[in-house]
Formats: sequence, C-alpha cells, structure tokens
Amino acid sequence: MTVRAFRLSPGLKVASGLFLVVWSVIAAFPLVWTALMSFRLPLDALSSDPMAVILGPVTLARAGGVSVVDLVAVAVAAIAAWWLPARHGAAGARLLAVGGMEPLGWVLAALLYAVALGIVGLLVLPPLVGLVETIVGVLPLVGGLAPPVVGFTGEHYEAVWIARGFHKEFVNSITLTVGVVVVSLSVGTLAGYGLARARTPIAFWILVTALIFRALPHSVLVAGYLPPFLNSHEILQPLWEMPVLGPVLGLFSDTAPTLYGQPWAVVLVLVAINQPFTIWMLRSFFLSVPTELDEAARVDGCSQFGAFWRVIVPVMWPGVITTGLFSFLLAYNDYLVTSLLLDQANKTMVPAISQFLGSDNTTTDQIQAVAAAVSVTAPLFLLVMVFQRQIVSGLTLGAVKG
Repeated sequence: MTVRAFRLSPGLKVASGLFLVVWSVIAAFPLVWTALMSFRLPLDALSSDPMAVILGPVTLARAGGVSVVDLVAVAVAAIAAWWLPARHGAAGARLLAVGGMEPLGWVLAALLYAVALGIVGLLVLPPLVGLVETIVGVLPLVGGLAPPVVGFTGEHYEAVWIARGFHKEFVNSITLTVGVVVVSLSVGTLAGYGLARARTPIAFWILVTALIFRALPHSVLVAGYLPPFLNSHEILQPLWEMPVLGPVLGLFSDTAPTLYGQPWAVVLVLVAINQPFTIWMLRSFFLSVPTELDEAARVDGCSQFGAFWRVIVPVMWPGVITTGLFSFLLAYNDYLVTSLLLDQANKTMVPAISQFLGSDNTTTDQIQAVAAAVSVTAPLFLLVMVFQRQIVSGLTLGAVKG
C-alpha cells in the first residue's frame, strides 16, 4: 500500500503523463518519419504534404502498397518480437550457456534470435500474410481490409543493400564494433574492479586523468592519431631492419605495415578514446557490490582474480551488459574516427551514408540515403530487444551502493 505522503496529486499525474506523451512523440517522430520516407517513391517522400508522406498515393499507384491486414500483421509481429526476448530471453541464455558461461549464452541467444527474426520476417511472414489476405478478400464484411491502402515499396533498400553494396559496410561495422566491445570490456572490467577496490592516491589520479582524456573532443584526438597512421610505414620500418628484432617481425610481415585503413588499428584507437568512459561506468557498478563478497570468496580459497571472475562478475553481469551496449553505441555510431582512418574498402555504415549524397545527387539518391540511415538503426533495436532486462537492471545497479 502506497503511503499517502508519497502519492502524486491528480494534477501532477496529469502533467507528468502529458509530458511523457509529448516527449515520446518528439523523440520518436524523426525515426518514424524517416522510416516512412524510405518506403515511398521520391514524389511522396519529398512532398510538402504530410499526408502524402504518410499514405504514399503516388507510391500506391505506381509500385503498390500494403493493406490493413499487412499493417495489423506487422504490428502483431513487432509486439511479439519485443515480448519474446523479454519473457524467455534469460531462460534461453541459460540453456545456451556452454560450460556455465552466462556471457556466452547471451551472445548465442542474441545471434539465434537475430537469425530467427530474419527467417520469420523474410520467409515465413510474407506468404502467411498473403494467405490471410486471400481469405479475408473473399469474405463479405471484411473484404475491404485486403486491398492495398497505403503506398509501399522496398526498391530503395534493394538498391542500397544489393546494387550499391551496403552489406559490405554492414559487415565492416559489425566486425569493428564487436572488436571494440570485446577489448573495452576485457580491459574495462579489470581496470574498473581494481580502481573500485583501490584506496590509493594513484587510483584517484588515474580516474581524473581518464576523465580529462574522455572530455577532449574527438577532433583533437583524431588530429593526433592521423599523422602516425599516414606515416606508419616509415615510422615502423626501422624495427624491421634491426638485427635481432627484424627477423622475428619478418615472420609476420615482410615489411612494416601501414596502419591507415586497417580495421584492427582503428579498433585500438576507438578503444583508447572510449576506454575512460567504460572504466568510469564499470567502476561505479563495482562500487555497488559489497567488498564482503570478495572477502568471503578469499576465505573460501579463491585467489584475487578467482574472486573477481567467479563471484563479482556474475553479480554485476547486468552492469557489464549495459556498459557493453554503450561501448557498442559509441563505436557503431562513430563518424569522425572511421571516416578519417579507414580507407574506402573498409568503410563502416555511418560514413558510407554520406556517399549517397553528393553535388550531383538526385531525389532517388536522397531517399536511398534515408533508407541507409534507417538500416543503421536496425541492429540497435535488436540489441535493445534482446538485452532490455539487463539494461534496466544495469542502469539501476550502480544507483544504490551496498
């Protein structure tokens, strides 16, 4: 029972509810609007009439559209896609945890969920909805729900992903981002745990230095990285010419490498830029875990690292997932570092979107750029759907200490 003193007044309830609704609409409007534009022909997508963008009459007449049955099916599928991982994600992760490794179970569950979502959305749902439309179309009272009513075309996505090879940038983005997350969490968990348990002035100054480094603009940091990347071959070549070290390095490469355009080198740069944020965030999570757990594990025979790995990490696993998600977002959405330090063959999705827009771009190019931008958000929604419970738990884990 809620104490009367903590109950909200009716006026405050209405005001907070209205604020939440208005904020949600304002926040969701750009994404919803660009998503609508990406499924319309240019005449509808760039029209000054909002209803033309929403309904797509020109698209409906020239390329076809979707019916009320289609819209209902998509809404039901979206609700199910959000509900299933929230309800059964933890059980699935435990089932797939090989050797009791829960992190591996969550990774496998996320991959399995992505594959299942793709199979259902691309192979199962379209023919099933088509069958329902055929049945509904012959019924007397609901037959009007089967014909197309809203313009819809997927030609822009087909042009982006197939004709213009956007799938290569997608693979580059995922590879780069996974590398950043793995290295950031591996280093960040150890550093965050050590700094949370340390009570020395050195730990304090390390945290202050990390905070100052994180506060620097990316443009300043990239300006420092760019010259060594461009001149890396000349800088490293003397190491290959040394009498003892040279033959050893020659086993891996005949000559000094060029860091520019190498994804593994950019991974290290992104880790260096974002690691202070990861360390600060993980440290706050570790501070919320009582030190008595460490002491109990040590009494039971665990080493310092054993106590960290077997006792502390499982307790604050939601915090690790939350930090990993933020690391993923920082690397996945990066534009400046990846656009300056990667060559054309290894470009990621965010910088590649700008290639659709040039001085001689057409309206079709503009809508294809919108379709590419919408495609960038799809993995983010997938991550949120799979790890929604862990994200909420992780965000509240560091809020209360003890």
